[in-house]
Amino acid sequence: MKIKVIALGKIKEKFLKDGIDEFLKRLTPYASLEIIELNPIEIKDENLTQKALDEEGVNILSHIKDNSFVITMEIQGKQLSSEEFAQKINEVIKSGVSELVFVIGSSCGISKKVSQRADFKLSMSKMTFLHQFARLILVEQIYRAFKILKGEKYHK
Repeated sequence: MKIKVIALGKIKEKFLKDGIDEFLKRLTPYASLEIIELNPIEIKDENLTQKALDEEGVNILSHIKDNSFVITMEIQGKQLSSEEFAQKINEVIKSGVSELVFVIGSSCGISKKVSQRADFKLSMSKMTFLHQFARLILVEQIYRAFKILKGEKYHK
């Protein structure tokens, strides 16, 4: 299974980069995971937020194949336990889809077109996290999901 994480913005903090790299390394026996970092559009006028989201959306969608299964990270998405998340990934694997794509938008969210393209909308929590934490948390949860699916120790 090929997994792609499309995220707006670059990770600047070394501790976050190190954490992400650690989980990418741990994931290699289970899946190929690629992170695509896209530049967010700088919003200088709040009235132009929707226009910026739409432009970002065009860029995001250009990295998604027609036959990919897309999970967007959205505040209004469904919250899942780690076990439920593992089952969702297992369903995608069993469906025969060759690529699973996760989309993490900018701090302003994602465009309506990207949201409409989603096959599943996922919310990490009702809590608010620093935007860059989302990538680390997502990669760790993908790793945890594979450990759960393989019945291996890690998840408690």
